Amino acid sequence: MKIIVPMAGRGSRLRPHTLTVPKPLVPVGGKPIVHRLVQDIAKTSSEKIEEIAFVIGDFGAEVEAELIKVAEKLGAKGSIYYQDKALGTAHAVLCAAESLSGPVVVAFADTLFKADFTLDNDADGILWVKQIEDPSAFGVVKLNDEGVITDFVEKPETFVSDLAMIGIYYFKDGGKLKYELQYLIDNGIIKGGEYQLPDALRNLTKKGAQFKPGKVTEWLDCGNKKVTVHTNQRVLEFDKEKDLISSDLVLKNSVVVPPCFIGEHVVIENAVVGPHVSLGRGTTVKNSVVTNSIVQKNAMITNSILQDSMIGNNAKILSHGKVISIGDYTTIE
Repeated sequence: MKIIVPMAGRGSRLRPHTLTVPKPLVPVGGKPIVHRLVQDIAKTSSEKIEEIAFVIGDFGAEVEAELIKVAEKLGAKGSIYYQDKALGTAHAVLCAAESLSGPVVVAFADTLFKADFTLDNDADGILWVKQIEDPSAFGVVKLNDEGVITDFVEKPETFVSDLAMIGIYYFKDGGKLKYELQYLIDNGIIKGGEYQLPDALRNLTKKGAQFKPGKVTEWLDCGNKKVTVHTNQRVLEFDKEKDLISSDLVLKNSVVVPPCFIGEHVVIENAVVGPHVSLGRGTTVKNSVVTNSIVQKNAMITNSILQDSMIGNNAKILSHGKVISIGDYTTIE
């Protein structure tokens, strides 16, 4: 089985954190989002992962090498494809056309999940969905009495279903998906200036493909600062039985309230950190209280009380007392 991960989006809703780092490489619980995504799929799938294909923008050679390593650590071949223009979800998947064959999982890299990843061999595909209260901002699926998906509706203005697609799809035959994606491009089937994956799914359904919904117990979004901080909290809860604190932590007259992730070479002095805090490598926290926050590498926090915050790499907060979101190399005095 192959995994295709479209991740070329600008991540504008998560700025300033995505001005210097692609959104899928923003860490939650001490590990980049895309790393967690593919590891979760590999861990929960009974199928052997042969290849992981990443569809990216101009992220640079260092990022590409890091993604290849992610695939190789899972025993898979790593491939890099490029989406130069933001032309929609269908276009993004088709950018990995050379890898669209055989069994394929398509997983968009702004979602983490806890789900039953058992694959139904009788179905042509599985679309993982989550029941939500307000489906108007999401793509949803309609089911028949046999529990088979009959239609796909993008951001319904009137209620048709409360089963939202979370961005994880399994296709028994990636070649058939590739054909329908190419059909959209060749025939200029565009909505809102973009080629939409649900249009290809609808065409497959009309030709007799049977898609079934997959069960999701938890859906964690990483689209903006607020939900990313919440995702960090939930990930730390999932991993709380693991040793998340580096053995070289320098802890002086301070308390770490679990669960927290503490990276290497971190100094905490006269401070309280946690619960639900991730501190990246080389960060220093002094004379401060930090709760429910993500702090990236080599940051410094002094004389501050922070909660529900995101702090970028090499940022400095020398005195502050509220919720904050600042990017890399920013200083607040």
